[in-house]
Amino acid sequence: MVIVLLYVDDIILTGSNYAEVTRLQEELSLRFDMKKLGELSNFLGLQIENLDKGIYVSQFSYAKRLIEKFGLIDGKKRSTPLDVNTRLHRDEGTCLSDPRPFRTLVGSLIYLTITRPDIAFSVGMVSRYMQEPRKPHFEEAKKILKYVNSTLNLGLLYEKGIEFSLQGFADADFGGDLDDRRSTSGFVFLRGATSISWCSKKQSSVSLSTTEAEYKASAQAAQECMWLRRLFEDLHVPIDQPIPIHGDNLSAIKLTSNPVFHARTKHIELEQHFIREKVLDGIIDMVAVKSEDNIADIFTKTLPKGAFEDLRSKLGLVLRTSL
Repeated sequence: MVIVLLYVDDIILTGSNYAEVTRLQEELSLRFDMKKLGELSNFLGLQIENLDKGIYVSQFSYAKRLIEKFGLIDGKKRSTPLDVNTRLHRDEGTCLSDPRPFRTLVGSLIYLTITRPDIAFSVGMVSRYMQEPRKPHFEEAKKILKYVNSTLNLGLLYEKGIEFSLQGFADADFGGDLDDRRSTSGFVFLRGATSISWCSKKQSSVSLSTTEAEYKASAQAAQECMWLRRLFEDLHVPIDQPIPIHGDNLSAIKLTSNPVFHARTKHIELEQHFIREKVLDGIIDMVAVKSEDNIADIFTKTLPKGAFEDLRSKLGLVLRTSL
């Protein structure tokens, strides 16, 4: 999931970039029939508000309609999407006689993750059972919706007037899937103090150690990092220093900077060594961080209320009522 918002007053239209953007607008106007429709406020279910503090992006109306559709307006409130240590099995419980409501709910929740990175891991977990959903899977999906109902006013605030910075966090949950024992990778990139890109995804192969799982997660984050770097360059925001990616596994971090090809890593796919190349080239800088401060932890596992809310706030999610 990627959201990139650049502000006209402090990034794009500065110095020589103003002339460049003006020229681009003129060229597009000559080639296409363009109309200025005014300030953007609604787009494909997203609500965009231009506030004094910055740009606020949410899906309040979309989420509210989803809650009404499944009759959970007056439902029990939840402080987290799923309970701590929630584990689902492929063959657990009875099959749903009609899987369409489950698939509709999960599909709608996936779309909601465009502005709600706090539910990315939980939605990813229940989406693994779209082919043959069972009753316990549906119950967990409803828990996520109850949490959304409890946090309807949450959205992403992209503050104005702050110095541009880009940093990432990566993490992995070793062997977390009980059906195939694959690990889950998670990463997030922040512009300033707000998320612009994030992912929670089960790895494509089984990892044989925590280090390998974390190394794979870092490699996935590195690929996203390079894409973001090119994107910002296309937007005339060049990045001329290494982009930090924070991780909490020291062994995995050491592997990214050690040019010696260890025998214990020969089984790791060659594509995973992409990150080592970028670190040695000085494009990416792997930085150690304490586990409790690793924001990507929220994309790899269920967490207790205190830890969850702490990491959620570090994603840049704020209540609209507090602005």
